[in-house]
Amino acid sequence: MEYYDILQSQKDYFSTNNTKDINFRIKNLKHLKAIIIKNEKKLYNAIYEDIGKSEFETYETELSTIYRELDTAIKKLKKWSSKKKVKTNIVNFPAKSYIIAEPLGCSLIISAWNYPYQLSLIPSISAIAAGNTVILKPSELAPKTSEIIAEIINNSFPKNYFHVIEGAVKETKDLLSLRYDKIFFTGSTEVGKLVHSAASQNLTPVTLELGGKSPAFILDSKKINITAQRIAWAKFLNAGQTCVAPDYIVIDKKIEIEFLEALKYNINKYYRLDSEKSDNYTRIINQRHFDRLSALIDKKHIFIGGNTDKENLYISPTVLRNIDFSHQIMKDEIFGPILPIITFNNLDDAIKDVKSIEKPLSLYIFSNNNEKTNKIINELSFGGCCINDAVMQLSNKNLPFGGVGHSGMGRYYGEYGFKDFSNFKSILHKSFLFEPNIKYLPYTKQKLNIIKRIL
Repeated sequence: MEYYDILQSQKDYFSTNNTKDINFRIKNLKHLKAIIIKNEKKLYNAIYEDIGKSEFETYETELSTIYRELDTAIKKLKKWSSKKKVKTNIVNFPAKSYIIAEPLGCSLIISAWNYPYQLSLIPSISAIAAGNTVILKPSELAPKTSEIIAEIINNSFPKNYFHVIEGAVKETKDLLSLRYDKIFFTGSTEVGKLVHSAASQNLTPVTLELGGKSPAFILDSKKINITAQRIAWAKFLNAGQTCVAPDYIVIDKKIEIEFLEALKYNINKYYRLDSEKSDNYTRIINQRHFDRLSALIDKKHIFIGGNTDKENLYISPTVLRNIDFSHQIMKDEIFGPILPIITFNNLDDAIKDVKSIEKPLSLYIFSNNNEKTNKIINELSFGGCCINDAVMQLSNKNLPFGGVGHSGMGRYYGEYGFKDFSNFKSILHKSFLFEPNIKYLPYTKQKLNIIKRIL
């Protein structure tokens, strides 16, 4: 009943039309930025307690992204929300046509634990920018960050406008039983199916940001060291607990050894492989995920790493070789610091193998061969792609983010997030100056010939 009352209060508030005012939205976006800045230290401490993420990495991968999103929305919101004029066809002459963006209404945002701040707040920024009210449910798997998000939001915004509800599976199910105007979910594909099913009961539009096995193709040995350096950073960032991390490598057999040696060099250079965990390397979120990941490390396939520390929930950066698509590690998204290496002799066969599993959230290609690169891009379906780097596509605010098929549906970031939480109303505004009788009875052959020419 409590959740129903909160949602009803938001519906009542939305009906006042206050949230539709552009200046109101900008004011609240500025307020959100101010309270995040004010509470930065608390945010750093909370995430370190949850997953051992350093202040540097938290700012790099979370807060900087949130600030960028806020600044973009504050600067461009008036342009995004302005009336868009479009051409009017001759049949409706004289008239004018335009499109108006309106907020969908009351939104539910369910976020994930691996990047708890940005995955909670960036969709919230999109929702607020579009003029919606927000109920936000952070992940219970990162309890300290959930607690601090609830504290700073609920102490700074009225419950009938922007409110955080903490909890686990029961609370999520209770929230999903209610009727919203928009649901935005970030998490696993399996839970995404449940969210989609719940939303369908009320025909509620839903955005699903899921995951999948994102491949990284390595096609030639040019710049092999920087390729290995960029892959090592992207894969082991957040201890591999990143939805867009390279899940596995697909590499030309002729350059496998050269790449592996370069990867080994860069792992040894940037990461500690003993159980004494560095403050610059995140730990695994909980015991269940630690056990799942540990079971995927087949010792006879280890090229480097494989060290684990159950007490500290630590798994070292690990590379497995001599892997193929039949191995257990290729059945589901890894979501941890384990990188399988799959070789190929024929690129067509490699593409066919990648096509045999679900469409990935991201695709990475390291090559200076434009023909082969374009072949992969054109033949594979994916959410987003980065060529000659990995993960960095997320740093471009002009690119939409989202998946396809089992890796998700819908896009956000920047204007795409504004659009995701908006309804676009089509308006045709006709004049009374002129009214031909061609569309009226009686219908004649002459009128039909005229209509054929016009339409």
